Amino acid sequence: MRAKVTLVESDAMGGDCLNTGCVPSKALIHAARLAAQARGASRVGVDAGDIRVDFRAVMDSVRRAVQAVAPHDSMERYRGLGVDVQHGHARIVSPWTVEIDGRPVTTRAIVIATGAEPVVPDLPGLAEGGYLTSETLWQLQDPPGRLLILGGGPIGCELAQAFARLGTQVIQVQSQGRLLVREDDEVSAFVRARLSADGVDVRTDCRAVAVERDGGQYALVCDHQDRRARIPFDTLLVAVGRRPRVAGFGLEELGIPVTGTVDTDAWLATLYPNIYACGDVAGPYQFTHVAAHQAWYAAVNALFGSIWRFRVDYAVIPAVTFVDPEVARVGLNDREAQARGIPFETTRYELDDLDRAITEDQAHGFVKVLTAPGKDRILGATIVGQHAGEMLAEFVLAMRHGLGLEKILGTIHAYPTWAEANKYAAGNWKKAHAPEPTLRWLARYHAWRRK
Repeated sequence: MRAKVTLVESDAMGGDCLNTGCVPSKALIHAARLAAQARGASRVGVDAGDIRVDFRAVMDSVRRAVQAVAPHDSMERYRGLGVDVQHGHARIVSPWTVEIDGRPVTTRAIVIATGAEPVVPDLPGLAEGGYLTSETLWQLQDPPGRLLILGGGPIGCELAQAFARLGTQVIQVQSQGRLLVREDDEVSAFVRARLSADGVDVRTDCRAVAVERDGGQYALVCDHQDRRARIPFDTLLVAVGRRPRVAGFGLEELGIPVTGTVDTDAWLATLYPNIYACGDVAGPYQFTHVAAHQAWYAAVNALFGSIWRFRVDYAVIPAVTFVDPEVARVGLNDREAQARGIPFETTRYELDDLDRAITEDQAHGFVKVLTAPGKDRILGATIVGQHAGEMLAEFVLAMRHGLGLEKILGTIHAYPTWAEANKYAAGNWKKAHAPEPTLRWLARYHAWRRK
């Protein structure tokens, strides 16, 4: 919009997503999936022989993926777009002044987009025993021996499965009773079964209390069902969540409220009407696509808020957990709808009935859609299966633009594709809401025609 913009980055351009999050993790997951597919190829008559994983080569391929994507987020690209990119530490010293390594820069508006960082629990002995996080594990050159992953959320599940498929002995410890606690119970159970099938030793209801050394090895001490358990490990990966990165930017000195995330209003403004926040530091979601969504609102409102401003729309937020098979969701699931007292109907389609899934030997998973009672209005959709993240886009589009299951059913889907599952789910809804009086009249009409 032809505004003069200064972008300040103290570390690597692209932030967590490019350097330590989305890009490297998906490259690692890709390598792990290939290893699993090669081992399972004999099911369809392809003998791939003994599968050997060269872990150093895998990590080299991960780094190459990061390097290949890096130009999209580089200083050169943004400078080419007209952005004044500065490398240094930024600190807000007044509503109109930011110091970059002590050098003041004046401005009419500020956007805080400092992201998040891994949560490290306050466990006795953790620092002495040593640990990795989702930010530091990419320094690994050699495969871990016994890898203990602390955490049962999306990051923990994705990495547990990937490392197990690459040949590492993995133990996953979750303090709560199930994995992926934001998903429905059946999704959690499905993912646990898949991780176990890949060799992950999943332990739920296991609350970590300390890290202790016994002789030459370390062990995680947990409380499990009123008993104390010790779990030896060679490498410990802490993946219990991420918290907004708020310290050291001058927010406290300016009195900008921080309650976990930076407090913002519906337009992403902070206590000061010209200071905005977006992305993980603002919440409420920790997704790259939500950060990009918020960034538009923060930028436009910062530039034009005195004339016209836009309230952030969180109505339709997709989320994907990249385990194999994937878990993808938009809108409400059963658990959330019940907790909020929202009436709903559930329609399912099992992927073991889908021709494309059968031909690819991936006939497992399901599509589950929540609708308003008696109507085709979509309240939410959950997909568990291959390419679930891609399949979800149709439901995201439908919800965003008020299209119901009737419209999906009336849309031609190419055969044989995974996306047909969406149409078949819509078809199941239609069968459950068939106009019985009309059908009875039609039966009499056809009987009359046959006379």
